[in-house]
Amino acid sequence: MARVKIPYYVVKKGHGYWQPTKAMRGEGFASIRCGKDGPDAWTIAAGWNERWQRHRRGIEEAVRPRWPRGSFGDAFDRFRTMDEWSEKKPRTREEWERGFARIAPVFGDMSPMDPDVSLQALSAFRRRIAETVSPREAWRTIKIWRALWNVTAAIGLTGAKKDPSLGIRNRQPAARSLRWYEGEAVRLVKRAWREGYHGLAAAIACTWDTMMSPVDVRSLTVEQRRRDPLGTYFVAGRTKTGAAAIGTLSRRAVRILDAYLEREPVEVGPIFRNRSGRQYSRFTLPDDFAVVRQLEFPGDTRTLADMRRSGAMEARAGNADPATLSAKMANSISTSNALHRAYQPVDLASVRGADLARRLGRRRTANETEITGLK
Repeated sequence: MARVKIPYYVVKKGHGYWQPTKAMRGEGFASIRCGKDGPDAWTIAAGWNERWQRHRRGIEEAVRPRWPRGSFGDAFDRFRTMDEWSEKKPRTREEWERGFARIAPVFGDMSPMDPDVSLQALSAFRRRIAETVSPREAWRTIKIWRALWNVTAAIGLTGAKKDPSLGIRNRQPAARSLRWYEGEAVRLVKRAWREGYHGLAAAIACTWDTMMSPVDVRSLTVEQRRRDPLGTYFVAGRTKTGAAAIGTLSRRAVRILDAYLEREPVEVGPIFRNRSGRQYSRFTLPDDFAVVRQLEFPGDTRTLADMRRSGAMEARAGNADPATLSAKMANSISTSNALHRAYQPVDLASVRGADLARRLGRRRTANETEITGLK
């Protein structure tokens, strides 16, 4: 197997570990079991190294402080040393860490048995996040709280106490509805390239065409690239669910990708790198995207992730049927998920059918925009 050089990453008996130095452990970082040596383990190790670099530069606090025995922080740290944690998909682990980053300052050093861990406290906690960050972030944080409570209970730290958050109605907010248009995506790609963000330009082009999520695009490798008489595509698996995924590319995106790889060759590991030559992480990709977006569309708040929804909106406008769109998105959105998995697995023909529907929908949307004068 090809190897990559990641600081503090070691392999023991076929499994990878991110092992900080004694000085780093003093800053609150601990050894992380990354799973079986391979691309997934490399991604985890690179993510922890990125966290350390951000902490070292004063951008981010240490993610793993030393918590009192029996506290929520202690339970979370213990959980992250177990096989159950390492077997979770990288995207799922990211969601846990994101949620715990909000839980930690308030409840991290508290025991579940503490009387201050109450329905009233959690209700105020959720309301504060909803008001200062967003309702979606509040919903996500309570979702992770409940999962963490189950882990804490399994470890034996909750006694007979029930999760006080069960008294909260944690309704999921309406999904985002922001979208990008093809011309805007093209402008972002060109602006990124002109500003020297070559890896970002190629990543945006591939995100627009493949309709993959940013985390899945970040994980694409040269080995996953394929070609047949009809064009170029990637064969991969969704980071969050493990579902099979095929990401097709237009000729325009292929030209950008090839130009990037000619300028900055990548032989092993994830394709898309930032200007320092390091692979994009969940921190650096959105950071670079925000810089380019601000330059091209000042004040805009749309994200790279919104391109996945934008492609789906194009495909639906082009009358793509649910099964075809589901194949394109590597997602279970058709009417009958079980039947779809049995009789309509992800295949290249279905994905290209969704591409055709997107082109039709794009033309229809453009015509309607011209007639109504709306964007």
